[in-house]
Amino acid sequence: MWDKLLTLTDLSAGIVPLMVLLFTVAAAVVIERLYFFHRVLSQGAAMERELKRAPYRGTDELRAVATKYQGALQSALVIAGVESKSTDAESMERQIDETILETVPAMDKHLWVLDTAVTLGPLMGLLGTIFGMIKTFDVLGGDGLGGGAKAVTGGIGEALIATGVGLFIAIVGLIFLNYFNKRVRLGVHQMELIKLTVVNRLHGGGAKG
Repeated sequence: MWDKLLTLTDLSAGIVPLMVLLFTVAAAVVIERLYFFHRVLSQGAAMERELKRAPYRGTDELRAVATKYQGALQSALVIAGVESKSTDAESMERQIDETILETVPAMDKHLWVLDTAVTLGPLMGLLGTIFGMIKTFDVLGGDGLGGGAKAVTGGIGEALIATGVGLFIAIVGLIFLNYFNKRVRLGVHQMELIKLTVVNRLHGGGAKG
């Protein structure tokens, strides 16, 4: 196995180890984002349920929810709403929208790594294959048609492994990139719902002056 890896490294002019490093970094991002979105969306869903049970003009209840989920991304939205309770509904919405815009980048964090892996993986694989084929045909040119033909076919097969690895990185990266993009959209929708819930609780039709 180690000898095979050394052969592929030599054929691809060092591209294969770089591809393995790229995949390792992408895999680390996938694991971290899976945990992140599971935690954030679960906390957001729980906050939604508790906010909907809060009474109109229930400032203390809203503040209690924000305190209970302190550290959650969505708690900042509730705090922004409570702190701007003395303003009108439109001003409160703008204040919460500002908080949402400050929060969303945390959800999009590190996704550029997967985007890069999707694009760069196949390109690195193709480059590694080209280097491998160049070295393989050098063998053919040096040995003549004798044992060179077998060396060429075997070398081309090994060189194509780089392309396969690159496509594998792109496929895996694309699947998770699309999944996380959907999680981001769901998170933003969740924040919008929390914003409307807070505004309605503090300025809704059921509120009493």
